[in-house]
Amino acid sequence: MRLDSWIDSSLAGIWERFKDGYNAASSFAMRFRLTGWTRLFNELSSEALTLGAGGLVVMYMLALPAFLEVDEDKYLTTGKYSVKFLDSRGNEIGKRGINLNDAIPLEEIPQVLIHATMATEDRRFYEHFGIDFIGTARALVANANAGETVQGGSTLTQQLAKNLFLSSERSLQRKIKEVFLSFWLESRLTKQQILKLYLDRAYMGGGAFGVEAAAQFYFGKSVREVNMAEAAMMAGLYKAPTKYAPHANLPAARARANDVLSNLVEAGLYTRGQVHNARLNPARVIETRSTSSPDWFLDYAYEEIQRVMEGKGQYVLTARTTVDLAMQQAADNALQSTIRLEGRNARLKSGALVSMEPDGAVRALVGGLDYGESQFNRATHARRQPGSSFKLYVYATALENGFTSKSIVSDSPVSCGNWSPKNYNGGGGSGRSISIGDAFKTSLNTTAVDLSLKAGRDKVLEMTQRLGVEGVKKTCSMALGDTGITPIQHTGAFAAFANGGKLAKPYGILEVFNSKGDVVYSRERDEPPAPQVIRPRVAEQMNQLMQLVVTEGTGKKAALEFTHSVGKTGTSSSYRDAWFMGFTGALVTGVWLGNDDYTKMNNITGGSLPAQTWSNFMSVAHQSKDIATILGLTAHPAQIAEKQRLAEQRRLEPATAAAAPGTGDTPGRRASIMPELTREALKRTATALRKAGGVPPEAQQVPGTSGAQQPTSALDRRAETIGAPGQAIAGTRGRP
Repeated sequence: MRLDSWIDSSLAGIWERFKDGYNAASSFAMRFRLTGWTRLFNELSSEALTLGAGGLVVMYMLALPAFLEVDEDKYLTTGKYSVKFLDSRGNEIGKRGINLNDAIPLEEIPQVLIHATMATEDRRFYEHFGIDFIGTARALVANANAGETVQGGSTLTQQLAKNLFLSSERSLQRKIKEVFLSFWLESRLTKQQILKLYLDRAYMGGGAFGVEAAAQFYFGKSVREVNMAEAAMMAGLYKAPTKYAPHANLPAARARANDVLSNLVEAGLYTRGQVHNARLNPARVIETRSTSSPDWFLDYAYEEIQRVMEGKGQYVLTARTTVDLAMQQAADNALQSTIRLEGRNARLKSGALVSMEPDGAVRALVGGLDYGESQFNRATHARRQPGSSFKLYVYATALENGFTSKSIVSDSPVSCGNWSPKNYNGGGGSGRSISIGDAFKTSLNTTAVDLSLKAGRDKVLEMTQRLGVEGVKKTCSMALGDTGITPIQHTGAFAAFANGGKLAKPYGILEVFNSKGDVVYSRERDEPPAPQVIRPRVAEQMNQLMQLVVTEGTGKKAALEFTHSVGKTGTSSSYRDAWFMGFTGALVTGVWLGNDDYTKMNNITGGSLPAQTWSNFMSVAHQSKDIATILGLTAHPAQIAEKQRLAEQRRLEPATAAAAPGTGDTPGRRASIMPELTREALKRTATALRKAGGVPPEAQQVPGTSGAQQPTSALDRRAETIGAPGQAIAGTRGRP
């Protein structure tokens, strides 16, 4: 009884103490209970802190990709090199490098040009912190009223962020990156530094970057000397350099300059009377060089210069390249014709084309539709899904691991984990047995995935790396080309099958000379021989499979009348990417079509517009019908007839035959003769250098004149080697 009483009393006591404690705590808490407006303020503040914390996390997630684009070692410089580029025949084709843009201090740039830039591009430049919300709202209203884009909302800082770190693709992701990078630039640099960088980096058309380069290109003078009319014309170029370039469209350029002069008045920087003389006397443009500059190729070649010259201590350079200007023009025309004629119906706005010799020498490169609108080089930097054109690597791996071109495979359902591929017709496989050639030419997805699993996905991955393709990931759907790769690397991989299985790493530089004319880089001398990465027998069998694609399969539109062509079509999911990759005995060419913002095209497959574009270009690019036979194929009747014609010509007229087409600068062989004017210029330069160095008169004999004295400088030796008629340019090779 005592135990029971103790338990009851203890429990009762605990309960009473609990109630007393609860009441005391409640009384204490009542002192902090908020009512009325104080409670509303507290609730709003609490919610704001919660949302703010979540917003900070989201902003960090959005900002992180933008900051990963920043290279703090390079964003304040344009690079160390100043390079003059020559084509394969020695003709100057363009320049790139530091001397083109930032050689003039901001204090020496005329105020009228700075005012014209700010009045046209960003009137509130000194009032915002990277993003002009007022200007953006004003532009949105103006565009809504006009029903089209008539004003841009991007500030100078935003445009600079894009020029320094980002591509010109039109996507929400790029705009978000642009915003964060604008804030970053404003926090790291002064307004004057931002303005100077913008004036140095803006593309001004004609291959010129920066106001100094533009002034030299359009007016033949330093930017220090430009007047108001010239400044207005230059400031009008920022919006659309190609559209308003005075060489391309002088009336449009002058109309745009008038708009800039009006902007100067509206912004209150000048009066109508001050700009009146500039309206009456518009800027006069001089002809300095061809406007058909191979800008896409020059950007690629400049990147290669920085790679091959790293650590050599030479910065003022002349580089002889692999580009063929006729083929470059043909490539531009082929891509532009396709997009401009078919783009609206196909919902297609962009593309790229790369053409090279079987050893990797890039002869033509197009990185987009309009270099003035966007300098992002899709040929070298866009990583797009190759679709079924990736099956080249899968089938080549299978041929290396027990399969042959006569093997029987199955078009049956296959699974990898919980994923199963579907064929283009939507089916999961018919279950029938077919030849490996039929599976390849009709591009069956089920068979490709099955082969990747049987041969081993790790081996397929190793095959891509062996052929020079970077970034491919091991996935269940890798056989269907689900990883983005660049067009130039993809084309280089196909070139390995064109040359019999040797690595064909793309290149655009043959030789580099320093300011004294000495050879500081020669591909022939400084690069190791290409290794054999695929057995010739595997290359032969793949070439036979790729011929079926053109003759009987998905790539029939790529057939050529004068030679055999082989290749592979590719289409990514939802028609976002379309490819045709293929080659003849002389040229390897890859074509990609798509949209920068990854929007879907209108049912465009690799066998439609890409194959047509490829055929249009290749029909023009082959200037000679004397084309080598593709490994594993029989000679084309046109090639047999051409060889018979050349043999008969050599028999009857040896001298004529030596200079006949097919023995010179065909797509399969690089030029062997530098133009006479270039050769003579090199000789004169060499003579001047010798005189300046005190060389005795008897040692100043110019190559090609009377006397037996040999050249005494490296520049002389280059003039002798490059320019002597009938001699091959040092550093070149014959057709593989």
